[in-house]
Amino acid sequence: MLYCPFPDGASAEAAAEVLVGEGLVACAQILGAVRSHYRWQGKAEWAEEVPLLAKLPLAHCDAARARIITLHPYDLPAVVSWTVGCAPELEAWARD
Repeated sequence: MLYCPFPDGASAEAAAEVLVGEGLVACAQILGAVRSHYRWQGKAEWAEEVPLLAKLPLAHCDAARARIITLHPYDLPAVVSWTVGCAPELEAWARD
């Protein structure tokens, strides 16, 4: 699984189109808006963001992360990933 917040739905959807279109992820979901509180360049900030959540084979994780970084409007996009267990059929679907 891969997670990355975007500044708006349009940029999250554009990234999802590229990631699925290039075969880097099997499925990209655009979640509802969230309020993020963070520290950036020494200052506390609030922002509304739209997370992208993707299912992908582990072998594509580094390439998907790198591609998101090229597509993302932030200077330092928060792209995080983790390994999850799933049904063998779902894993096969994601690989294919």
